[in-house]
Amino acid sequence: MLAPLDYAVIAAYLAAITAFGSWFGRFQHTTRDYFLSGHSVPWWAVCCTVVATETSTLTFIGIPATAYAGNMTFLQLALGYLIGRLIVSALFIPAYFRGDLVTSYELLQRRFGRRVTTLSAGLFLVTRSLADGIRLFATSIVISVVTGVATAWATLIVGAVMILYTVRGGAAAVIWTDVVQMFVYVAGASAVAVALLGHIPGGWDEVVRAGSAAGKFTVIDLSTNPASVYTLWTGLFGGVALTLATHGTDQFLVQRLLAATSARAAAAGLVLSGAIVFVQFILFLLIGVMLYTFHLHVPLAEPLARTDQVLPQFVVNYLPSGLAGFIVAAIVAAALSPSLNAMAATTINDFYKPRATRVLDEAALLRLSRRITIAWGVVQIGVALGAEFMERSVLDAGLSVLSLASGAVLGAFILATSLPRVSERDAWAGMIVGLAVMLAVWGLTSVAFTWYVFIGASTTVATAWTLSRIALARA
Repeated sequence: MLAPLDYAVIAAYLAAITAFGSWFGRFQHTTRDYFLSGHSVPWWAVCCTVVATETSTLTFIGIPATAYAGNMTFLQLALGYLIGRLIVSALFIPAYFRGDLVTSYELLQRRFGRRVTTLSAGLFLVTRSLADGIRLFATSIVISVVTGVATAWATLIVGAVMILYTVRGGAAAVIWTDVVQMFVYVAGASAVAVALLGHIPGGWDEVVRAGSAAGKFTVIDLSTNPASVYTLWTGLFGGVALTLATHGTDQFLVQRLLAATSARAAAAGLVLSGAIVFVQFILFLLIGVMLYTFHLHVPLAEPLARTDQVLPQFVVNYLPSGLAGFIVAAIVAAALSPSLNAMAATTINDFYKPRATRVLDEAALLRLSRRITIAWGVVQIGVALGAEFMERSVLDAGLSVLSLASGAVLGAFILATSLPRVSERDAWAGMIVGLAVMLAVWGLTSVAFTWYVFIGASTTVATAWTLSRIALARA
């Protein structure tokens, strides 16, 4: 268990981040301020918030576990992330800034109408609730393991902090706390790496020797087996498609880009974030190799129920007081990049406003936006509390399901920006077919989840394009 000093460090961090995020509330006067921070975010802050947004507790403990149990083939997927960012910068960002949008789904509204927009935005709200609920649950597990606090209480505490500073500070609070938290968790990961090297007899030379002998530094896998999760092909096709979906269409990340001072600043921050994320993954993977090497010399303190427990176990058993608390705070920092503000923006702009029977003034609309933010926070806490009673296999399946809907939504955005002759009816039909195909792939095949977005998007685009050609031929 942690020492009193560690608990003090964790409590101080949570209090500081809450106060820092809440401070931005004084600048929230309109819903555009609340959702887009007045388009005031510079390129370097866009870069930091994107990096922090796509880094979670699952990244902090899961990526080292991947190298600990296997090798570094995960980097092939990260290569696809880099390529995907370049495409997003060229294809989607200019379209968003030409339209002066608040949410990404407004682009679909202007191009196709309500049906496609409602389906896409609705899928975002459902899948994001699941994704971030599970993300909160994963954070609570780590906190519970290292502190002894019950998982449910950890969920409630972290969830309350998340809701409080998001409601008070809006998008500005989320973005600027992301900037701080990126440096916190990178510093935490670096501290773990240094501590590990100090505990390994022979230091870095031993890591290289042991890692090489066990094949831990293998990066390229040319396997064509569709069930293999990390191969060069899943990186080049699946990784690119996944990035187009998450960074180009998902409001959670697109909101960070829309808050930039300009399209150029958004593109610069996004592309640079890809390079930083790639280096960050190398750091986390090397930590996994170091953990493997360390435990060749020092037996595990207790058997691992899951390999992702290996990093928290090292933190608890081998780091000095104060530093262990800082590492736990860093793990919490990796989790505290909430989607609540983005979900509220989608609810207001894509569901409420198009259907409202009366027009609210800005003050009333801002109050409603904050209430909706709280409501989505409660939903995510509920998902996290419910996840505690699920089997692990159900959690794994839930994470895979999140990729099922993303392909159809990405397909709709590709149609909206690249194929002007496709009608709303064609796009709607393409999305339905794309979703149906992905359900079949998920339920009836062993295809790796890293292919899901690519297959769903390709099916959606091919179906809609074919239907548009048939309609044109009949005209």
